[in-house]
Amino acid sequence: MVTLLYSHEACFDHDTGQGHPERPARLKAVLSALAEEEFKALERREPPLASREQIARVHSEAYYDQVLAAIPEHGQRGLDADTIVSPGSREAALRAAGAVCAAVDAVMSGEARNAFCAVRPPGHHAEPERAMGFCLFNSVAVGALQARAVHRANRVAVVDFDVHHGNGTQAMFWDDPDLLFASTHQMPLYPGTGSPAETGCANNILNLPLHPGAGSGEFRAAMSQTLLPRLAKFQPDLILISAGFDAHDRDHLANLRFQEEDFGWATTEIMRVADSACGGRVVSTLEGGYDLDALAVSAAAHVRALLLR
Repeated sequence: MVTLLYSHEACFDHDTGQGHPERPARLKAVLSALAEEEFKALERREPPLASREQIARVHSEAYYDQVLAAIPEHGQRGLDADTIVSPGSREAALRAAGAVCAAVDAVMSGEARNAFCAVRPPGHHAEPERAMGFCLFNSVAVGALQARAVHRANRVAVVDFDVHHGNGTQAMFWDDPDLLFASTHQMPLYPGTGSPAETGCANNILNLPLHPGAGSGEFRAAMSQTLLPRLAKFQPDLILISAGFDAHDRDHLANLRFQEEDFGWATTEIMRVADSACGGRVVSTLEGGYDLDALAVSAAAHVRALLLR
């Protein structure tokens, strides 16, 4: 079965302003890397806009309206010091969440084995009632509840290897024992959450913080010794990946020392669990990654691993 690639030109129109790290060039770098000959087997699709109903499974309708109302007709507006919106942000954010929902639909229905959503803005910091950390809507959580509502996938897992803790996804999963959130991230670092003591209502939250300067060895040990066994024990019906690549050694918004090969390795290992637990069903979406060269080679390693399954 095929690997799907979801992306949309509207995601370039989310204009965060001069000097902002979460910029359109990020997505251009990823798509340029995936335009190489080795990725010709990808089936490329344009995502729909996420519906109000899909977003409202994880965010309140009042929050949905608040975010869209804040989008300016001209220029930029800050929802907080880091989270900037522009006239193109509405469509970009809805396409990003819509990509994950469409990918979930395709993978759960058997059209594809797995999928990668090359979209922006990212989503894993967005909390039920708060935009933050460059994120408007929590696309990976929206996708998780799409799987549950439409495809009866009761047990859904999110693995997040972004350098920053996915506080929004954790908040949304906290009270549901059939949703697993498992994260590796640098600590201390923004947003200040992600302690191992944060375990959810039924030990369904797994945080594996890494100290500044940690690299491939520490990451692979955390994955192999703790995260992957917990994921396998959970026996999910679907695995989603919050694929942030800002833990790369060349990304200077944080201080982890991963190499691009680590992201390919992690993807392969996650898919081994998926092969055993849920027929290989994996949907990944782009989160962070701000050094353009490191982002491009890391995303390529990630998608290469998806294609090889």
